[in-house]
Amino acid sequence: MPVAGAKPSSQRFDRIDALRGLAMVWMTVFHFCFDLQHFGYWAQDFRGDPFWTWQRTAIVSLFLFCAGLSQAVAFAQGLRWPRFWQRWRWVAGCAVLVSIGSYWMFPQSFIYFGVLHGLAVMLIIARLTAGWGRALWWLGALAIASKFIAAYAISASANLMFFNERYLNWLGWISQKPFTEDYVPVFPWLGVMWWGMACGQWLLRERLAWLQAPLPKLGKPLALLGRWSLSYYMLHQPVLMGLLLVFGWFVGRR
Repeated sequence: MPVAGAKPSSQRFDRIDALRGLAMVWMTVFHFCFDLQHFGYWAQDFRGDPFWTWQRTAIVSLFLFCAGLSQAVAFAQGLRWPRFWQRWRWVAGCAVLVSIGSYWMFPQSFIYFGVLHGLAVMLIIARLTAGWGRALWWLGALAIASKFIAAYAISASANLMFFNERYLNWLGWISQKPFTEDYVPVFPWLGVMWWGMACGQWLLRERLAWLQAPLPKLGKPLALLGRWSLSYYMLHQPVLMGLLLVFGWFVGRR
């Protein structure tokens, strides 16, 4: 059943779009810094330095939380399965393109289950569980805790080491992080999306006026970016890397 208090319309909420747009801007800055390191312009440890690893966690968390907010709105507005699958195909298709492109760039550490792969799986689960209401808060906490429980269990029992293999590590119940350029498994990240859904349903039920409030002028570009987040996500890295390649060529010619 749709959430009580939400209007069954196709209305977009600019504040959710702006929050997603903020995540995209933060991601762009992060990726630009990574590209500077990749091309040898700036020596940084993106795999081990907490300054970078915690930023990555925060960016992915914000993005998936916004995805959960959007799923709450879609459910409240009565989005039907055919429309859901139409949108889902774009996410899944882009995930395949990311794997192909990353294999070309990083054959030893290509992305086989990154943010779009995880999102494609989690969107289906979120859709199926959207009617579970307040239980989503508890499920989200359990999903996040399961990562740490699994890591402890695997370390304590060699019989569970198979969870670290690629054919199962997309679940996220691992004790050893795989060598890949992007890794967003179902657990614990499904918990963040469930929390986003739970928060979205609460806002629609209790704070609808806050969602409908107009954005300040500075927030409107973020909202526009948030509406085109998938297209932007697919294009921003090729553009950034292309610009740095041109820069390197230009500097080398001088």
